Formats: sequence, structure tokens, C-alpha cells
Amino acid sequence: MKTAFLSQLSCLLPSIHPQVRVLAIARFLSELGTGFTLIYAPIFFVNQLGLSTTIVGFGLASSSFSGFFGRILGGALTDSPRWGRRRTLLLATAISAVGSLVLATTTNFATLVIGNLVYGLGIGLYWPATEAVVADSSDIDNRREAFALTRLADHLGLAIGLVLAGVLVTIFMSYRWLFVVDAFSFVVFFGVVYVAMKKPDQLLVQPTQQTQNFTAWISALSDRRFLIYIAANILFTIYISQIHTIIPLYLKNFISVGETAQSFSESTISRLFSWHLVLVIICQLPLTNLLKRYSHSQALTVSAILWAIGFSLIWVTGNFPSYQLIWATLALTALAMASVAYNPSAASLVTDLAPESHRGIYFAINSLCWALGGFIGSPLGGWALDQSPLITHHFWLGFVLSVAIAITILQYLNWVLVNSQ
Repeated sequence: MKTAFLSQLSCLLPSIHPQVRVLAIARFLSELGTGFTLIYAPIFFVNQLGLSTTIVGFGLASSSFSGFFGRILGGALTDSPRWGRRRTLLLATAISAVGSLVLATTTNFATLVIGNLVYGLGIGLYWPATEAVVADSSDIDNRREAFALTRLADHLGLAIGLVLAGVLVTIFMSYRWLFVVDAFSFVVFFGVVYVAMKKPDQLLVQPTQQTQNFTAWISALSDRRFLIYIAANILFTIYISQIHTIIPLYLKNFISVGETAQSFSESTISRLFSWHLVLVIICQLPLTNLLKRYSHSQALTVSAILWAIGFSLIWVTGNFPSYQLIWATLALTALAMASVAYNPSAASLVTDLAPESHRGIYFAINSLCWALGGFIGSPLGGWALDQSPLITHHFWLGFVLSVAIAITILQYLNWVLVNSQ
């Protein structure tokens, strides 16, 4: 499998625009730092600072609040000839680095919120610009592969960072330095983009005459096909928010393993999520290539089914008193496949729907789904973990049932797209 993966990667790289390769390197280095805090941030805030899971859920969700405005501003700046993709990325990484440093000093709920507000603003600026670079630098024949490559870089960085973070926490039992490493990774991203990304962007699609932002936003929000996709995408982003904020806490604090009745250790959780990321890395390109024969909405339907399977297995992990490690491994396997099926198809669909001159705004709205998903998903999951065992352990079945709604929306979208051609 490893040999086939490397062979497919080597065949893909020559067809990918140099700007995407530069961006993939920068994203790898940045996500390497993010991997240090990915699953340990909520554990640190709850278990070491003594904050409740509900409070931590709201604290983490505050990044989605500032990210909402960051994404709106990011979409406008990304489409602006005066700012463009490169400058927006530089601004985003600088702000994110400051946010990580604030989180490193967190001692109470107030600093937790401040840090997440700053961090969320940077991330909000980041996503429309980085997705627009990939969209501009790819054509219809290799667009899914271009998005898959950058996602592969993201997850490879996350996986390595996650493993290194597990080692650091196990040896030193120190969580604060994890945020310092994350801040440094954003500084490195800034340096790579500043040095290696051309100015102005030399992409397949050159910047066009700026249109009025208000008119562009109204046009995007009047796009019926795009709005149908957004309805489904909000559900997907709520699902994604559970993986790195709620599921680690659930496995750590609410699962009794075997006869010892102890929860999963930090090292076990680290290995589980490393397995999740390794699968994403290995399967990103092969599964993307396999799903390429289907339409974007059909590929997203496959992703929805995999989300349902994954959440069902999380429910089994918490409700059956044996083989929890096996069930948890299978759950994270299914969730990994769901993520792989989701990301390239969702981004490619947005690219297909967006006019070239408004890609930044379309990706900003698409990214707002992530902000809304985190704003809903993190507090919802935190609330569920603070309730009675009946609610806490059966909470996951609600997500399984909601997948039926997502699939219905996607089938309607597929019908609309077919009939609008």
C-alpha cells in the first residue's frame, strides 16, 4: 500500500501547478504545529485548568465567532486586486501566531476566549485565500487531485505533530509549550509564503477587475445550487467539529476500558488519532481517484454514509463494556474515510459553482460553514458530555440520524445540477 501511495504521489506532482506545491509545503509545516494542540487543547483546558466541558466548548466555539467575521473579510481581501491571495495569507498567519501565543498563557476562561477569538480571526482569513489559490492553479482535469494534495499535506503535518505532541506530553506533562510550537509553525508558514509564493500571483486565472463586494455577496447568496450545497455542508462541518474537540474528551473521560474500568490514556488516544491521520494520508489520493468517476454530490453522499458508520461505532465504543479499543479504532477508521471522501469533492464543487472573479467570496461562504459547524458542534458536544450518562452515551445516535437529512439534501442537489446542465 505504501509503495502504491508513493508511486501515485510521484505521478501526480508533475501535473500540479508550482504554486500549489509551494502552498502544500507551507500547509504541511503549519499543520505540523497544529498537530501539537489538535486533541490536547480540550484535555488541557478541562483536566489541568479545571474548566467544565461546557465552558471549554463555548471557549473553543468563540474562535468560530471571530472566524465568521474573518472569513467575510478574507473573502473580500482574497478577491481584491490590491490585496489578493498572497497578502491575505500573510496577514492570516501573523494573526494566528499571536492567537496561539495567547492560548499558551491561558489560566482562566477569559484568556481562553481571547486567545480563541484572535486565533479564529486568523483562521477565518486563511481559508478563503488558501482554497482560492488551489482553485486558481488547477484545471477541471486535476482539480480534485490538487485539493487532495493540499489536504494530504495538512494531514501529514497533523499526524507527525500529533505523534511528537504525544511524546512531549508523556515525558514532560507540559501542555503550554504545545501552543508555542503551534505559533512558531505559523511563523514558518509566513516565511515560506513570503519567499516562495510569487507576487503578484502567477496562476492559471489572473485577477480580474474588482466588482462591488456587496453585489458579489448577493450574487453568491442567490445561487440556488450553492445554497443547497451549503445546507448539507453545515451538517458535515458539525460532524467534523466532533473529531478533534469532543471525541478525545469522550474517550478520555467517559469510557471505562476492560476490567480495570480506567479510561483511555493520553498515549492511547494519541495512537488512535495518529491511526486516523495515517489512514487519511494513505487513502487521500487513492480514494479521491476512485471517487473521481462519480459526481461531486455522489461522492459527498458516500462521505455522509461513512460519517454515519463512524458515529455508530463511537456509540458502540461507549455502550459495550468489551473490546472498546477495537471499536474505537474502527470508528476512527470510518471517520477517516469520511473526511477523505468529503474534502476534495466539496472544494471542487465550490470551484465549479463559483465565477472565477468571485472565488474568494464563494470560498469565504463555504468556510463560514466551518465556523458555524464549530460554533454549533463544540458547545453541543460539550453540553452532551456534561449531562447524564444516558444522554452522554447516546448523543452519537443523533448524528447518525441526521445523516439521512444530509443524504436527502445531496440527492436533491444532484438532481438540480443534472437538470441545470
